[in-house]
Amino acid sequence: MILVTGGAGFIGSNFVLDWLGQPDGVAPNPEPLINLDALTYAGNLENLAGLKGDSRHIFVHGSIGDLDLITRLLAEYQPRAVINFAAESHVDRSIHGPEDFIQTNIVGTFHLLEAARSYWQDLDPERKDHFRFLHVSTDEVYGSLAKDDPAFAETNRYEPNSPYSASKAASDHLVRAYHHTYGLPVLTTNCSNNYGPYHFPEKLIPLVIHNALAGKPLPIYGDGQQIRDWLYVKDHCAAIRRVLEAGKLGEVYNIGGWNEKANLDVVHTLCAILDELSPRADGHSYRTQITFVTDRPGHDRRYAIDSTKLERELGWKPAETFETGIRKTVLWYLDNQAWVNNVTSGAYRDWLGKQYGETA
Repeated sequence: MILVTGGAGFIGSNFVLDWLGQPDGVAPNPEPLINLDALTYAGNLENLAGLKGDSRHIFVHGSIGDLDLITRLLAEYQPRAVINFAAESHVDRSIHGPEDFIQTNIVGTFHLLEAARSYWQDLDPERKDHFRFLHVSTDEVYGSLAKDDPAFAETNRYEPNSPYSASKAASDHLVRAYHHTYGLPVLTTNCSNNYGPYHFPEKLIPLVIHNALAGKPLPIYGDGQQIRDWLYVKDHCAAIRRVLEAGKLGEVYNIGGWNEKANLDVVHTLCAILDELSPRADGHSYRTQITFVTDRPGHDRRYAIDSTKLERELGWKPAETFETGIRKTVLWYLDNQAWVNNVTSGAYRDWLGKQYGETA
């Protein structure tokens, strides 16, 4: 059994679904898991509706900041691994309200590490040797790249530029320190921008799809030339499974999609796919809905991930190109409009208006 934190969020829920969907004979086998999630605004049990009645999925409503709860769960279920997805993860929200990011990403990770350390130290030698603590982090801890800089490698120094990335950098440092100081068997992954099913529609790709279909403006920060590396979420899940299975203790593994795209190009691609699959009634392209808005404070210009280490040492590479992954994503949102409607509550719409102005 494994313990997954944040398993009702975007990446976490995709991981839970993929983990339990792995057929017998495919490593790792679909062993049971405990799913701990605080169900904040982006945590959504609807993501896991397909697991209703599945005895291998044990959901627990709670926070990684609750040391007593985590200690009890570890003692009761005796997991062989902890995979930490739980995090406040939206840069824009961290600018408006950084305290939640400090509490969850730093203090929460500290409590999780403390509980895991105590649990691990009391295991018998064989189980102690096989225990793993896998911490899921972001490429944003490395800062921003100039246009011609090489992509982020695991050896890049940390230069976080937002309250979000600073809080994730701090959590990464804590994980590293617990390995160096206490010997806790940790692994850390730093991923690029994820996209795919169950993505809360405040991030670029799901927001554009949602607004396009609703006939609303498609808000683009600044000139839209901010560059990101895009990783299909199910490729990310496969990489995490591989790192958990064979990663070297104490090591960091960067996970990227080898898909550097300017934000405006991503939006143009989305518009073209929607023009094909769900054309506007008036015959015009969704591109006509693009609206440029004031850039956010401290907006990093470029991120790019070098996944060479993960490919060379563990044999992982993404299965999806951006072209195949983005089409699958658009099709999923078109087929799951009920899910979108349920998560776009009044509070969510109020937040969009605050962030992007009347264009949202």
